[in-house]
Amino acid sequence: MPPVQEIITILGVNLGICIASFVILWAIGCALKDVTFVDAWWALGLAFMAVTTFLQANGSPERMQLILVLAGAWGLRLGLYILWRWRSHGPDRRYVKMLARAQEAKGWSFPVASWRLVFMFQAPILWAVSLPVQLGQLSTTPVAVGTLGWVGAGLVVFGILFESTADFQLVRFKANKANEGKVLASGLWKYTRHPNYFGDLCVWFGLWLVAAETGLPGLVSIAGPLLLLLMFVKYSGGPSYEKRLTYQRPGYADYIARTSSLIPWPPKKAGSEAA
Repeated sequence: MPPVQEIITILGVNLGICIASFVILWAIGCALKDVTFVDAWWALGLAFMAVTTFLQANGSPERMQLILVLAGAWGLRLGLYILWRWRSHGPDRRYVKMLARAQEAKGWSFPVASWRLVFMFQAPILWAVSLPVQLGQLSTTPVAVGTLGWVGAGLVVFGILFESTADFQLVRFKANKANEGKVLASGLWKYTRHPNYFGDLCVWFGLWLVAAETGLPGLVSIAGPLLLLLMFVKYSGGPSYEKRLTYQRPGYADYIARTSSLIPWPPKKAGSEAA
């Protein structure tokens, strides 16, 4: 186990970097009067925590390089995809409505509303979620990645492929104007309503398995994936997104009734390609 002082120092530096990055992004959002791009930093920033740790730590080179490659591949793929989506489709209506409502109801300026509702709490959350790629790089033992670590790496690769496939299917579905107002209920979306979230969880629980080989610090980093799971299930995206779509799209309530929320599972009853 690495010295406690080393762990505290690296985690502290990374937390400071997290806070600084969100302050900079907040300033950019104020200039643009749009905060949608912050979603891309959730992927890029989590991968960036692997980079900042890699530059500070002195752990097992093989494990450090594996974590860096896996986190980097996931973060770049997802972050660049979200940036492309933002530039293609414009501001996220959820952010626009939320900030406008706060400005009108509370009299806040755009900078105050965006800081308090979007940026203020995200730095510590991102730092906590990324614990596996931080703590997993600190220990020098075991020197080589073992069976558990390679199983974790395989789970990460599976998660990236699963999520990438789901995103491709969604982009292709939305590109067809005949599908406007319809619900995507084919491909991976037939088996889970949130294949992208499931892919993310595979990635971060996989990274935790790589980190867990280092002993206590790596095992403790399970807090990161568990926090991510809690956010998906209770707060971020799932509940609010589905509530809105239930009112906006005919057939979405039926889609919810027959389709697993997160874990891929055969639908409860036969469904059409698009409801």
